[in-house]
Amino acid sequence: MLEYYGYFKAFHIVGFVSWFAGLFYLVRMFVYRAEVNEKPEHLREDWKKQFSIMEWRVYKMIATPAMVITWICGLSMLALNPGIFQQSWIHVKLTLLVLLVVYHFSCRRVIIMQDKDIDTRSSMFYRLFNELPTLFLVAIVLLAVMRDLLDFVKLFFGILIFGFLLYTFVKAYKRRREKSNV
Repeated sequence: MLEYYGYFKAFHIVGFVSWFAGLFYLVRMFVYRAEVNEKPEHLREDWKKQFSIMEWRVYKMIATPAMVITWICGLSMLALNPGIFQQSWIHVKLTLLVLLVVYHFSCRRVIIMQDKDIDTRSSMFYRLFNELPTLFLVAIVLLAVMRDLLDFVKLFFGILIFGFLLYTFVKAYKRRREKSNV
């Protein structure tokens, strides 16, 4: 059975790359849908319908199947190599993955709220919301690659600094965009 470990690992990587791509694209559409309310009224309904169709397709046909593949292959690797549970990094990684699943399902809730027209959050909110998976991605990859060589405290503060830098860039981009629209 151990001979299949490499296949599980390969498909685990394909799964998480696809999962993150789906989440990044999905939340980017939330940004655009939030901006639809700034468009002329006669365009709004058609655009909202189109974004809804696109969001549900990405969520159901890309992000969710990719999440399932990631988990199945990851858990299969753990089953084939149970000794890995003795290492502390895997516990942190699994915790981050559970939080990422919460993020994933919160995206579903956003689609539902936007479809019901009860979501009043700004495009700026969604730009920042779109950066959360980046933080997860950096932390999870560093944990998987560096394992116990990485000091988790340094990792945590490094990710916080990285998150602050992302926030700063998003705010600067917003200011630049607002200046160019004047």
